[in-house]
This record gives sequence, C-alpha cells and structure tokens, in this order.
Amino acid sequence: MNDVLIICADPKVKQLIECKLGRDKDVRHFSTLPKATDLNTQFDLVFFDVMLTAADGDEALHQAIRQLQRHNPRVQFVALAPQAQIRRAVAAVRQWANDFLTYPIDPVEIETVIEALLRERAKHFELEYLRDRFWKADWLDAVYTGNAKMQQIFKIIRRVAPTIATILLLGQTGTGKGWMARLIHRHSNRSEDAFVAVHCGAIPDTLIESELFGHEKGAFTGADRRKIGKFELAQNGTIFLDEIGTISPEAQIKLLQVLQDGTFSRLGGEETLKTNARIIAATNADLEQMTAKGTFRKDLFYRLNIFPIQLLPLSKRQEDIPHLVEYFLTRLNNKYGKSIKGLQVGVIDDLKAYDWPGNLRELENILERAYILENSDLLQPESFPETLIIGSRIVQAMQDDQPIPLSKARQIAIDEFERTYLERLLKKHKGKINISAKEAHITSRQLSRLVNKHGLDKKIFKP
Repeated sequence: MNDVLIICADPKVKQLIECKLGRDKDVRHFSTLPKATDLNTQFDLVFFDVMLTAADGDEALHQAIRQLQRHNPRVQFVALAPQAQIRRAVAAVRQWANDFLTYPIDPVEIETVIEALLRERAKHFELEYLRDRFWKADWLDAVYTGNAKMQQIFKIIRRVAPTIATILLLGQTGTGKGWMARLIHRHSNRSEDAFVAVHCGAIPDTLIESELFGHEKGAFTGADRRKIGKFELAQNGTIFLDEIGTISPEAQIKLLQVLQDGTFSRLGGEETLKTNARIIAATNADLEQMTAKGTFRKDLFYRLNIFPIQLLPLSKRQEDIPHLVEYFLTRLNNKYGKSIKGLQVGVIDDLKAYDWPGNLRELENILERAYILENSDLLQPESFPETLIIGSRIVQAMQDDQPIPLSKARQIAIDEFERTYLERLLKKHKGKINISAKEAHITSRQLSRLVNKHGLDKKIFKP
C-alpha cells in the first residue's frame, strides 16, 4: 500500500490521513474530481469524498471509480462523507468501497481502517499466491471466491484433483457440478486426455447401457453396426456421469463392475474390455435415501461416495455475486463482441437480494438475456426481468434524494414480498400447486393467478 490518493476539498483532512499513513507512502491529493481522474497512475488506496459528485449524480461517481480501477483492479477505496450523509457512505460500501470514514474524522478511526485494509490486502495476496501455484492460468478467475465455505471446497479439490479417486459431486440443479468436474479434470494428471460428459438423465433407460458401454452389431433391433461406448472413449481420461441417480438397475450393475475391477463388456459382446477412466459422478438427488428405498444399489453408492463434495447454492454465497457477474460479463464480451463494463447503480444489490432458485445457471442466463437487450455500456435495470429488479426503483430514488410516494413504495414492497413468498413456497413443495395453496390457505386458482402475475414458472421448482 505505497501509492495513496486522497480526493477531498479540505487540506486538513489530507494532512490528518497522511500523518496516519506514515512517511514511506507516496501520497497525492486533489481537491476536485476531474484532476484526480486525469492521472494515469496506479494507486493502491484511494480516500474519496463522495460529496464531490453529489451535484453530478451517481453516474459521475461510478465513472470515476471505474477510471481508477482501470489502472489497478485491486485498488482499495475508503469513502469519506459528513455524518449527516452517512447513508451515502454506507451505500458506497455496499457498491464499491472497502470502508468509510465520516467527518469530523477521528484519528483513531483512520488507524483502525488502515489496519483492517492492510489485513485484507495481505490475506488477498496470500490467497492469490496459493491460487497461482496450483490453478491453471485460464481458471484463475473462475476459482476466485470470497466465501469461506467455497474456499474450503477449492482447497479440497486441490488435494483430490491430482489423484485417481472417484468423486461424487452433490448439489442443487445449476450449482455448477459440470463446471466443477471440468475443473477437476483440468487440474488432474489426465488433463491432456479426454473429458467425456454423459447426462444420464437425458438418455432413455433402454439406451443408457449402450451409451456407456457400447454395443455389438445385432445386439438389439436397430443395432446395425458396432458402437463404441463412453467408457472406451474416456480411456486414460475422465468420464463425468451427471444425474447418476437416474440410471437403470441394469446399468447400475455394470457400473459397479467398472468401479470394482475396471472391466466391462459391450452389449451383445463376449469380449471383456478394460478401462482406467477416472469417474466423476454428480447428482441433485439424495442417493442415500434412494438406497434406503431400494431404487439405487447400496454397494454402488458406497463405491461412488469415496470422495463426496457438496456444492453451495448461490443463495449461500451471495458475496461472490459481484465477481461472478464480472466473470460472466467478460465471457459475454468475448462471445458477442460488445464492451459492457458493469451494472447500473443499485442493480447488484437486487441481484444479491434475489433467492436464485436456478443458482449459477440462472444467473448466467439472466445476464446473457440482459446483455443482448442492452445498448449502453452498463446493464440497466430495464434489461433484467422486472420481478428480479423489484426494489431498485426505491433504492435509487432514496439514494438520489428523489421523492417517491409512500403508496408506490408500499406496492413495490408488497410485490417483492409476494414473489419471494411464492418462490420459497413452490421450492419447498417442488412446484406442486395444490400442496402449496393448502399451506398458503388459499385456493389453487388463487395461487395460480399469483404465480402468473409474478411471471414465475413452476417447472423450474420441480426436481
């Protein structure tokens, strides 16, 4: 933290901050915003008086922030604001600042903030060092997380990826199980060999054995030639079996044999084939419960469950949403050739407040839809589904000190409550209208009307 920028009108504030930073820091001070943002200098820390942009609106403020971040994406910000405008300082922390100080500034608070930022920076660089030593360069952005549980998951993956252990990925639909399987393969000793993904739930029971193990000519009606199965294609590499809980009992028996001794036969064939493909399986079902009901073989479950990894739903890692948005926007810019830099003020708060029943997949899809609709260099609230961005009008109006009628604010709040309530109710009862209506003490017709009003699709809540 050697290069520091202070943007405030009061030179006494500059002197006080500079005194607490110490003599070994290169400190620059500007009393106006234009002069500060004209610099082509990389700063480690910026003290920013948010009142300097109050007259020009939030867009001027965020344009200045983006300009400073362009030179150093890891720059840390401390917002400065009068005590009477503490709301602006808190909003800054929610959107772009690492911390804030209020006027009149207490010297002890300056020391506390600087120490906290130094600890945060040291922890970040330690994590960066550990990531750079193991993760491939093309996966560095993908494995970044600020969530402690996700950090633990990535530590586990670092240990198991180089081995040949069978892995079982567990988690809700859309939590990134397929993406995680590719991450493991990419960082294994088999990364130069094939990665073969099989979505077991999308293959009919009558064909699943043929897909996995292949068949000989004449093995069944329509088998007019030999077919090589996925296990043969994945030889020396990795085979990813998604939705493993859906495979037929017959396929379960043959898969158990593969896990036990690495052998199998094509359908209709007598030759015993060997494979050393590493198996990564995934499911959003409770396999242990399925074994208790007899719908999934207990011995197969034990073979698959050697190294289980439980993935988090997006609602449990909301602090990662800003980084995930940035990650997905980078991919979208590469895919579509546009240059969208980020989100309009307040939108990220709405994304963090949303429940995300579809998890990472839903976030990526919603961003792509908004990206396609957007004509400016920032994604506006209007480009997102209205039901997801409910509340942004209140937030923005209050931040801009614009009047908003109580009746309008109340209706937005009611709509937000209704939608959240319906989502959680449908999620709890797996999209079943009758059971959900009974718990809500309304008729099925009334519930269906509310579901349609809020643009919800009950299918996404079904397993």
